[in-house]
Amino acid sequence: MKKPRLLVVGSSNTDMIIKLACIPRPGETLLGGHFVTAPGGKGANQAVAAARSGGDVTLVACVGRDMFGDRAIAGFKADKINTRHIRRDAKAPSGVALIFVAESGENSIAVASGANAKLLPADIQNAEAAFKTARMLVMQLETPLPAIAAAARLAKKHKVPVILNPAPAAPLAPSLLKRISIITPNETEAELLTGIKVTDDASAEKAARSLISQGVQNVIITLGPKGAYLCNNGTSRLIPGFPVKATDTTAAGDTFNGALAVALSEGRPLAEAVCFANAAAAISVTRLGAQPSAPTRKEIDAFLKRKSTLVD
Repeated sequence: MKKPRLLVVGSSNTDMIIKLACIPRPGETLLGGHFVTAPGGKGANQAVAAARSGGDVTLVACVGRDMFGDRAIAGFKADKINTRHIRRDAKAPSGVALIFVAESGENSIAVASGANAKLLPADIQNAEAAFKTARMLVMQLETPLPAIAAAARLAKKHKVPVILNPAPAAPLAPSLLKRISIITPNETEAELLTGIKVTDDASAEKAARSLISQGVQNVIITLGPKGAYLCNNGTSRLIPGFPVKATDTTAAGDTFNGALAVALSEGRPLAEAVCFANAAAAISVTRLGAQPSAPTRKEIDAFLKRKSTLVD
């Protein structure tokens, strides 16, 4: 089967990770951590996840002319991601994220955006050829909103469905929301966008309906190990997740979004695509790091087959 062409607009970072027994409190110094570096950034994570899940991916991003940018682009090429529309900024450094990971798998992240903050609407316009052939556009909010809005407008022009992962959460203009096919907040982001605290299925549906009333067609609220709550005008239900022992939850949401885009672009029904994405995310949390944790298509299919066998 020919791989679906997917377009990702977003950030690229280098993650500097310290794994500790617990996340340090304000003013606290903890010794004995294990340090690693790994490629990250929500846009890059989603592009890698989509490529490994079976997509033909093009990434639109901005990185610095430094060793971090060199390593990022080399990594994308290794995953067969089209890097033609990644701009190298001569002045801004590549983005960096500092991440604490607790033994429980929980994390705390601080990001220095660097070149990610230099992604411009002009960069989006320069990538119009990629929009013309894309089956799906995936975006997040680690790059400037003017670039995100420009991408949504171009997607509408070329009739490309848009998945927006609103992370980190920010106020979104109605004109942008009306161009979004699927929005995928987690519980915290859903609350920040709607003012509704998500604690159960009923509150998840209430928050989702609030987003739909603002013009979004489909809402998927990711709920960690519980799964994802799917809501649109025809469906409102929890798609259960897959219980696993978490090592690091960094980029689980990014893996979910990348895999979701692939499954939908292959023509799978929305609920089935969410199940596929849940499986990809479940595998990712059993591994350390953002992009290193993204599973291959073979791994996802085997995981789902194994789970189906256990249920039968």
